[in-house]
Amino acid sequence: MVRTYDFGEADRIIVLLTPAGLVRAVAKGVRRLRSRFGSRLEPFVLVQAQLYPGRNLDTITGADTVAYFGTGIIDRYEHYTAACAVLEATERLSIDGGELFDAAVEALKNIQVATRPTLALDAFLLQAMETAGWAPQLFDCAHCNAPGPHQLFHPGAGGALCRNCHYSGCAEVDPEVLHVMWLLAHVGGEGAEVAPESVCNSAHQLVRAHLQWHLERKLGSLDFVDAGWTH
Repeated sequence: MVRTYDFGEADRIIVLLTPAGLVRAVAKGVRRLRSRFGSRLEPFVLVQAQLYPGRNLDTITGADTVAYFGTGIIDRYEHYTAACAVLEATERLSIDGGELFDAAVEALKNIQVATRPTLALDAFLLQAMETAGWAPQLFDCAHCNAPGPHQLFHPGAGGALCRNCHYSGCAEVDPEVLHVMWLLAHVGGEGAEVAPESVCNSAHQLVRAHLQWHLERKLGSLDFVDAGWTH
């Protein structure tokens, strides 16, 4: 489940991510104290839901908990904000299909136990961008394919750039930052956790910039992720 909206006096619209894509359904009476759904229809809960099809919205007639990811997430600020960003990104990127279902479940599991949850978030975001078809180029030049490593990055150009393909507004980047991003994108971040914090933070900012450039809108939850660095 990725999002909820209050509906009427006691109902709630539940946005579910399924292997087939996003489903919006009404959970009747879920806001009452004695709701038969209890706390199952909440973020960070994997459920097996029974749905009755409707004209505009399905109705949830039953829900059984399969897994609960809140432990280790809801009581830690950095983990909670990273997990919220996973859910928000999933909703934005899964409108036409459910390709991110398994990746989102795996990301929440990783965030539960992560010592650096932002790395787990960034690994998921890079995977999501790969699924969407606009993952950043991280080694060869995104414009001319000159072999890297390179020291320039621009999301509008597709990622890393060589000096000959300089774009206005390019960011100067330590190649180690792009290497950390490559580890996150291709091997689940193995090896990235030992990188200096400054390198990981720079990698996160590039991941965020690339994502939001191609989404053409902000993910509000990422503001809270970044705010956690000052706490």
